[in-house]
Amino acid sequence: MKYVIQKHNASHLHYDLRLEMDGVLKSWAVPKEPLTDGTKRLAVAVPDHNIEYGDFEGIIPKGQYGGGTVEIWDKGTYNMISKTDTKIICDIHGIKLQGEFCLVKVSYQNKDNCWLFFKKGNNI
Repeated sequence: MKYVIQKHNASHLHYDLRLEMDGVLKSWAVPKEPLTDGTKRLAVAVPDHNIEYGDFEGIIPKGQYGGGTVEIWDKGTYNMISKTDTKIICDIHGIKLQGEFCLVKVSYQNKDNCWLFFKKGNNI
């Protein structure tokens, strides 16, 4: 299954994590660069995107949703290890990210679309 992270310089710089699931790219906006040392990063669930969007690099015109520059930061494939409504564990085979990564749903500022994204280790 397809995996991609797009560096997106819109109203603010962030990284869009996208995982192919159920015929779409499930997507999360990660405000800081993903790390491989187990550091947890906030990941805010955003609307799904079509599969083809995972190859997009370019400029979204100002005034449109997501207006700004988009470049592929990392890409590859992944294998789903486990998935529930509150936890996703997958084995990522990217250029920059390699290994088992987790998305864990959390309560943050009374919002229900917040997750933590991090490389699996002894911290879950």
